[in-house]
Amino acid sequence: MSQQNDQNIVLAIDEKPKLGQGILLSIQHLFAMFGATVLVPALTGMSPAIALISSGIGTLVFILITRGKVPSYLGSSFAFINPIIAMKALEANPESEIATGSFLVGSFLVGVTYSLVALFIATAGTKWLMKLLPPIVVGPVIMVIGLGLASTAIKMVTNNPSGEYDLTYVTIGFVTLIITIITAIFSKGFLSVIPVLVGIIGGYLFAITMGVVDLNPVIEAKWFMIPDFTIPFVDYTPTLSWYVIFLMIPVAIVPIAEHIGHQLVLSKVVNKDLIEDPGLDKS
Repeated sequence: MSQQNDQNIVLAIDEKPKLGQGILLSIQHLFAMFGATVLVPALTGMSPAIALISSGIGTLVFILITRGKVPSYLGSSFAFINPIIAMKALEANPESEIATGSFLVGSFLVGVTYSLVALFIATAGTKWLMKLLPPIVVGPVIMVIGLGLASTAIKMVTNNPSGEYDLTYVTIGFVTLIITIITAIFSKGFLSVIPVLVGIIGGYLFAITMGVVDLNPVIEAKWFMIPDFTIPFVDYTPTLSWYVIFLMIPVAIVPIAEHIGHQLVLSKVVNKDLIEDPGLDKS
């Protein structure tokens, strides 16, 4: 069985792809991460450009710390959508005690929480965390987060830009899905590795024939533009409150559970124990 699986492998885990293959795989990975990374700021009213820059910097730092041993990308977490929306709603309420930029302070506190957990793992090991968050707990947590956003995905596929149900958009989504599935199941060689990219290209071309693609925003967009960064003590004064602590920090346990699940799955994919090397404290 293992020999048969080895024969079906197009690229080994540690194998460097050819330049053309690497470009196509990179583009597919870009599109795969783009939707989720941009969706979170889009739903919370934040800047997608800032999210992409933060994700890129975070990923580079992650690769450096883990010495390139963990093939992961750091993107936006769906777990913080509702807390951020709740805090921004409180910020907009004149009678609320929540100060402007509180959700940014909360995000910083979450980062501090992760650092403290990593430090504790480096000191005490991972056994306590694996007992607290076993696979039977981690799995349902990831499922709930994904299924919780199913309604948003359905609306994005079935609704037109005006928010109304449109059969044209349903058809485009269905065609894109079918192309992706057919490519993944029936194609051979390198094409079987990039079904998502093939589906996106096929779906986009079909959308053009349906007359729903408007390229004017792309043509009119600037080639280079500095994102609108929000700088503490310049754009807002960081203020700590119990609302921020109770809304954001408890949610940090969810991405930690997600991360453990990701590391366990990746360990199976690369046939290495990533929990031990480079270690959960580093990843």
